[in-house]
Amino acid sequence: MLITLAGTLALIGLVAGAYYFAMRPVTLRIAVGPANSDDVKVIQTMTQVFARQHESVRLRPVVTDSVNASAAAIKDGTADLAVVRGDLDVPKNAQAVATLRKNVAMLLVPSQSAADPSAKITSIPQLADRRIGVIGRTQANVKLLDVILRQYGIAPDKVKIIQFAPPDVADAIRNHKADAYLAAGPIGGRLISETIAAALRDTGSPTFLPIDAADAIAQNYPVYDAAEIPAGVFGGAPARPQNEIKTISFAHHIVARESLSEVTVANLTRQIFAIRQEVATDFPLAAKIETPDTDKDAVLPAHPGAAAYVDGEEKSFMDRYSDYIWWALMGLSALGSLGAWFASYLKRDERVSNTSQRGRLLDMLAAARRSDSIEELDRMQAEADDIMRSTLDCFERGGIEEGSLTAFQIALEQFHNAVVDRKMWLATRPPVAPADNVAAPVQLIASSP
Repeated sequence: MLITLAGTLALIGLVAGAYYFAMRPVTLRIAVGPANSDDVKVIQTMTQVFARQHESVRLRPVVTDSVNASAAAIKDGTADLAVVRGDLDVPKNAQAVATLRKNVAMLLVPSQSAADPSAKITSIPQLADRRIGVIGRTQANVKLLDVILRQYGIAPDKVKIIQFAPPDVADAIRNHKADAYLAAGPIGGRLISETIAAALRDTGSPTFLPIDAADAIAQNYPVYDAAEIPAGVFGGAPARPQNEIKTISFAHHIVARESLSEVTVANLTRQIFAIRQEVATDFPLAAKIETPDTDKDAVLPAHPGAAAYVDGEEKSFMDRYSDYIWWALMGLSALGSLGAWFASYLKRDERVSNTSQRGRLLDMLAAARRSDSIEELDRMQAEADDIMRSTLDCFERGGIEEGSLTAFQIALEQFHNAVVDRKMWLATRPPVAPADNVAAPVQLIASSP
């Protein structure tokens, strides 16, 4: 009973430990930047919600200087996740978990951007030999502008590119530091909204330059998609823009290392879309977080865990661990058999001794049927009692099995029956006259005259 109890408790402990190991929270490092950007704020909000709801996957933000630095963190393994820009070099070991936001390229010409107000810019080819302000200090938007200009046959050395930090845009527009400006971000995002507001405040109604070659750019550069800025999306009277503007778009993605557990990424993806509306309370654009492209020919392949969530193919606990459970049961069975054999091997001397005692009992059975002495029968009876005690002790220690005990009981019962029958026969047998009493009359007869 003690051994069974100990084994049961050990099994319960093993199952509890396995459950805890399987269900314990996993903390993932996510690289995101630059500091104070909307991306950082969204990820920090997600981190707080996951912790508050005690989710199985938690986040630990690692703030970087730029999206390039975030991508490098995935590449060198210092982060498990990262927010990267889809039109930049994405590490080969990164796979998509979710599309955080879609961005559009907006080319804007303030109404009095040039020194000569009459020199109007209404199309991209007219940007040649002009000053173009790129909003953002990194080279990401410079690369985007270069892609657009090359599509229209404008060499990079034919324009003067000036980069402005977002806080400096209003001053640049007011002082005519550039003839046109390129901003990239989500429609309705802070960067584009502030750029338009600055243009309206300082120069009047701006001109939006359509990228009519958007389809060709998307064909030549699969990281971009053709998109449209809807008429009137920026509000105002008259509506801004007055007509639909054709442009190109690209995405910011949450990516994971391809070596990250499929189960972990599936849980993370499920959590992101479960709290999307809650995060959108503070950051409305979070409501537009999208699932990754799960097609096999996607530019940025989806992580298998994210694809399993999107396609409804998440594995249950039994699906994930059934093989381990089966092998564990097989291993326990093998260990049980090995333990039984080892225990049987250790008790082989007891079995041999018990077999010898059982043989002795059978010999006494035969002797009891031939015995002519009650004293001898009593002695054998006492010896049989000792054999019985020894056999029961051996059975309790596990030295013999129940089948051997049954065989012993049959032999013991036959022995007792033989002893009883022999004692009854000896009790009813007539006494035998002593030899001296028989010889005396013969002597008397021989000596008479």
